[in-house]
Amino acid sequence: MQSLLLGIDGGGTHCRGRLTDHAGHVLAEATGGPANVWSQYDAAINAIESVIDTLFQQAGLAADARDRTLLVAGLAGANVASVHSRLQSWQPRCQARYLFTDVEIACAGAHDGAPGAVLIVGTGSQGAAWDGAQFTLLGGWGFALSDAGSGAILGRRARRLALLAHEAIVPASALTERIMALHQHSPEQMLLWSQQATPAEWGSVVPEVFTAAQQGDPHGIALVQQAAADIVQMVQPLLARSHGKLALMGGLAVPIQPWLPADIAAQLVPPQGDALSGALCLASQFSQQPA
Repeated sequence: MQSLLLGIDGGGTHCRGRLTDHAGHVLAEATGGPANVWSQYDAAINAIESVIDTLFQQAGLAADARDRTLLVAGLAGANVASVHSRLQSWQPRCQARYLFTDVEIACAGAHDGAPGAVLIVGTGSQGAAWDGAQFTLLGGWGFALSDAGSGAILGRRARRLALLAHEAIVPASALTERIMALHQHSPEQMLLWSQQATPAEWGSVVPEVFTAAQQGDPHGIALVQQAAADIVQMVQPLLARSHGKLALMGGLAVPIQPWLPADIAAQLVPPQGDALSGALCLASQFSQQPA
């Protein structure tokens, strides 16, 4: 009996899964909670396993179907060596499982397995270039140290700016007033919130920032322009390593493109597929290898 193929894309905002037969026909798709194995390992594993359970339930498959399933999981945070080592003990029921970072499966999907590069700009950010033999990873070291051009960083900047405006250090705007309203116009409430906030929660105001920028809010414009500059800084070395094929992916990829310099935007290519497509492309390749 031929193998089933299961792709998992575990990101900082949500986890997505897709189950197909050996020919690539989709049997089920599901979405779950955040799955960054660096920032919240146990919660991420629970989210992944919940998505896997949902996929098999939706497909109406018996439990033993997992024994002929090839699982490829691309997980945010899996680039950290200590986390990758810890993941070796995660052995979900399946025929075989292969672990990558979320940016590696995104790169495979964006270029259908051909050489190229991607920059994921979602809750976090990370870049990868694939030369046909190995990946080179850039960034992806977490919200505190890295994640340039990400939603979490943009959201943190927006809240910091709102606090500055609240204290009349910089002029207020409609955007800063709306952000402070989320915290009852109280710096203390914002402080208490910040002590527990996840990267995804920091990024929750990003849609409002883009809307404000489009409406001409000066703070919204400045924030989005700064995010675009961060992305350009990441894109330039990736373009140099990708022979000119680079795709932006993630939640900020579409809204940020009009704000990028024309010479950079002109060099971007549309992704051929998403991260789940990449995971399943890799799973298909592994299924064809000799046992």
